[in-house]
Amino acid sequence: MFLIFGNPVSHSKSPLMHNYFFKKSNIKECYGRYKLENGEEIIDKFKELKIKGANVTVPHKEHAFKLADEVRGIAKEIGAVNTLVEENGKVIGYNTDAPGFLEAVKEFEYESVLIIGAGGTAKALSLVFPNAHILNRSEGRLQYFRNKGLKSFTWDEFKTNSYDLIINTTSAGLSDDNYPAPQNILKELFSKAKYAVDVIYGKETPFLKLAKQYNLKTKTGLDMLVYQGVLAMELFLGKELDKKKTAEIYFEILR
Repeated sequence: MFLIFGNPVSHSKSPLMHNYFFKKSNIKECYGRYKLENGEEIIDKFKELKIKGANVTVPHKEHAFKLADEVRGIAKEIGAVNTLVEENGKVIGYNTDAPGFLEAVKEFEYESVLIIGAGGTAKALSLVFPNAHILNRSEGRLQYFRNKGLKSFTWDEFKTNSYDLIINTTSAGLSDDNYPAPQNILKELFSKAKYAVDVIYGKETPFLKLAKQYNLKTKTGLDMLVYQGVLAMELFLGKELDKKKTAEIYFEILR
């Protein structure tokens, strides 16, 4: 048994894609959703449910990092975990968001990157975009990025620069019609950019709708979802998969 922890979590397509993969691969497993209100309970709940593995979505990635019995790979640098796996009675944390995102934008030609938001996903992406700038509503979470030498700004202090790729890592637009930053800032950014990517999938957010008005090439978080899912499945099964074929199975059910 596998599942995804999140809040909200009803929108998640992870059960659809992973269960389809199990069926197509003749693997007798199942994958469900769990709405977790209190992130402090994530590891206790994992053990209580006696599951083999789980994905973690907003807002619990940092709780998973802090509370996992052990954290491996780039998750240690990021400070956020999106995949949990049971191993000899311990819960091990990993992060597949960053490599999954890189795979999703591999056909884009860009040099400068702006990441909007400062949560777990933004931390993950800052590791694979080491020269990115960060834009966030408030000051609090920006210290992490500044400690790593990344230029970081709040809305109030931001002076619009020119960026090729603009990424929204916030939940703005997931269950509302909000933008991840003030419209005047976004409009100026989009007037100079080439690409806009939202990590939210399953809908076209106001962020992406606005980007299209400026003729930017856009992507939802679907490709990121698929490629991080392939990497997570390798961890769940404890073996390397044919990544291309596995991704094709996921896209088959999602598109």
